[in-house]
Amino acid sequence: MENTENSKFLPVAVVVAGLLIAGAVVWNGSHPAAAPAGTAGTGAAPSADIKNIKMDGDPFIGKADAPVTIAFWSDFQCPFCKSFELTTLPQIVKDYVDTGKVKLVMMDFAFLGNDSIAGGEYNRAIWKLYPEKYFAWRTAMYNAQDQEGDQGFGNAASIDKLNATIPGIDAAKVAADVKANKTAYDAAMESDKAEAVKAGVNATPSFVIGTQVIAGAYPYPNFKAVIDPLLK
Repeated sequence: MENTENSKFLPVAVVVAGLLIAGAVVWNGSHPAAAPAGTAGTGAAPSADIKNIKMDGDPFIGKADAPVTIAFWSDFQCPFCKSFELTTLPQIVKDYVDTGKVKLVMMDFAFLGNDSIAGGEYNRAIWKLYPEKYFAWRTAMYNAQDQEGDQGFGNAASIDKLNATIPGIDAAKVAADVKANKTAYDAAMESDKAEAVKAGVNATPSFVIGTQVIAGAYPYPNFKAVIDPLLK
C-alpha cells in the first residue's frame, strides 16, 4: 500500500519541479508585463513582423535607412532592461548600429508604476529637444536606476537632477516640455504598448527583429544569430 501511494505522488512532484524550473527560466532574462488579451495560457509562441509595427515618432539610434530595423520595448524601471542596456546593447551598437547596419527603435512598455510613466515622458522630451544627446541620456538613466517601481530614482524631480548633470541638456527646458506635452507623450506610450500587444510581446525587454521575437535580456550571441541572416 505504501509503494502505491508513493507512485501516485511521484508524477505530481515531477510536474511541480518542472513548473518551478520553467518559471526560473522565464524570470532569468525578462520582466513579464500585463498579459495581452487572449494570450494568457495559450502556450502559443509570439509572432510578429517588423514591417507591420508602427514606429513613427519613436526615438531611435542608427541610420534612418539601415537595412535592418529592430523594435525594442522597455521600461526605465525594469532591472532586466538595465542589464541589457548596460551589458549587451553596447556591443550591438558597436557592431551593427555604428556601422550603419541596424536602426534600433526605442519603444515604451511602461508598467511598473508612476516612475515608469515619468521615464517614458522624459524619454520623449529628450528625443524631441536633444536627439544628439539621446543615447547618452538613456545610458545615464539606466546607470541611475535603483529600486524597481516608485521607490527611489525615477520620478520627475530625480530625473530633473540627473538632466542637470549632463552637458548640453537644459534640465528646466526638458521639464517644461514634459509638462506641456504630457498628454501627447502618454498617448504615444500607449500606442507603443498597443503595438507590443499586436506583436505578442509580454515582457521587458523585448525585441522584434524581422519576423522573430526575442523576449528577455539575452546575451549578444542570441541577437547576432538573428541579425546576421537578415544582412545577407
